[in-house]
Amino acid sequence: MKSIKVKAVIAFITFITLSISIFLLQACLQTKVYTADRYAFRVNDRKLISFEELIEDLKKTTIIFVGESHDNRFHHQLQLDIIKALNLSNTPIAIGFEMFTAESQNDLDQWITGTLPVEKFVKVYYKNWGFPWPLYKDTLLYLKDNKIQAIGINVPAEISQKVASSGFSSLTKKELEKLPPEIGCAIDEKYINFIKRAYVAHGNTDKQFVHFCEAQLLWDKAMAWNLVEFLKKYPNKTVVVLTGNGHTWKKAVPEQLRTFSVKTPYRVLLPEIPGYIDTRNITTEDADYILLR
Repeated sequence: MKSIKVKAVIAFITFITLSISIFLLQACLQTKVYTADRYAFRVNDRKLISFEELIEDLKKTTIIFVGESHDNRFHHQLQLDIIKALNLSNTPIAIGFEMFTAESQNDLDQWITGTLPVEKFVKVYYKNWGFPWPLYKDTLLYLKDNKIQAIGINVPAEISQKVASSGFSSLTKKELEKLPPEIGCAIDEKYINFIKRAYVAHGNTDKQFVHFCEAQLLWDKAMAWNLVEFLKKYPNKTVVVLTGNGHTWKKAVPEQLRTFSVKTPYRVLLPEIPGYIDTRNITTEDADYILLR
């Protein structure tokens, strides 16, 4: 009888141990950060550093801009790895999205709290953004599963599209009311030259190009304003901002932060794109780090 009881106890302990091991393995797989072959190029001293060194520096700042080519899956994986690493280090983070407007904030809040079903949220996503849902799915599910705040920081697409086609001056009073207060769109030669460099793929006529610059500046200013407003409410948060590469360069959204908050520290991370964003042509006026393949 004793031997039966002992065997039962051993079997029970073995079961519990195995269950815990499986649980830990699943948790590990769900939160895994692929850092083994991740490196970054630190622009200020032109040195190659590990992913871990990068995260240690990012933990010290307030806003982290991480660029992307919208259709590049690897760029999205880099962004998610950074988010996971910061979250696992217990850094209180929130994620700002170019892909969602400020008007969508209620929907984002419901998504994070779990009160908006995935099928309804996907409709919200496509109302805001045109790139395929699977590109952003893993990041948005991770935020939901870990209850990490998501922030819509962009302006309505119809407004930016109108500016791009007809100029900022074409906006009606009603349309201007949808923008953050005191958002102007006075472009200068410095900004135009930056846009020519950042958006080499855009070949427009002179008038169209000026309108395109105005639309980009409108996005940059509005996103900067929305980020600052969020930090007024949540001053202890570190905000990871996911935007297209053109809005991530220091002369884009980060430059507009100075208009609203001179003292807000930030870091700019651009993904490596040979011949466009690489260790040979990026300086500290452009970014702080290049995320390498």
